[in-house]
Formats: sequence, C-alpha cells, structure tokens
Amino acid sequence: MTAPWAAGDDPQVYSVARSADVVQIRQVIRALAQQCRLSLVDQTKMITAASELARNTLTYGGGGTVSAGVVSDASKRGVAAVFEDSGPGIADVDQAMTDGWTSGGGLGLGLSGARRLVDDFRLHTVPGEGTTVTIIKWAR
Repeated sequence: MTAPWAAGDDPQVYSVARSADVVQIRQVIRALAQQCRLSLVDQTKMITAASELARNTLTYGGGGTVSAGVVSDASKRGVAAVFEDSGPGIADVDQAMTDGWTSGGGLGLGLSGARRLVDDFRLHTVPGEGTTVTIIKWAR
C-alpha cells in the first residue's frame, strides 16, 4: 500500500505499545489538525478516528506504529495517519466493517466509525501478517 506522504512531507513515527501511547497519538493528531486549520468539528472527527484506530492497533494488533503528518496535494492540505501492526490481520474485512460487529468486548464501531469520520480511509490486511489502516482528513 502506498503511503500518503509526498516529497517534502515529514511524517513522524510513534510506537503504540501501551495505553499511554494512545493518549499521545490523540495529542499529536490534535496538534496536526490545528496546524492544518481544520475546523473544530473536523479536528474532533480526526482525533476520534485516530484514537479508535490506535486502540485497535494496541488491542487487536498487539501494538504497532502510527505515522502521522501533514499531507498536501495540488489544492489542499490535511492530516494523515497510518496505523500498522503485525498482528493476526482481519480474516473477514466485510464483517469487520459492519456496524455492531466486534471480535472483542467493544461496541463494534471502531473501523466502521473511523471510516465515516474521515475523508479518505484505506484498509489493507493479510491474515497472519497484520493490518495497515490509512486515514486522511482534509482542511475545507
């Protein structure tokens, strides 16, 4: 899967190995969203999506990394985050993306909810090898 970073973009990589790391990811995404001048509503959406995905990386993927930074194309800027783990992967993506389905004790809104909160959502998973989720929220 191609990362969203263009030449000149400078993502930072963060470890997700414990609950405190999820808090750090929320803070990083908030700072990036403010830097890109996302509206307060869009900041909240991106922070919520990132928090859910970081928690999934920790809980279901056994930990991993998050690359986060500002991205741009010809006419806009946004915040991107790439969540990667080497966990068990997702055996049935369609089922995992269904509201209310959970493989754990949660509400089953993590992946599907995150997808609804952002402008660009890409999921790549290989059972037995891990999962990568890329999200972007563009400034309006």
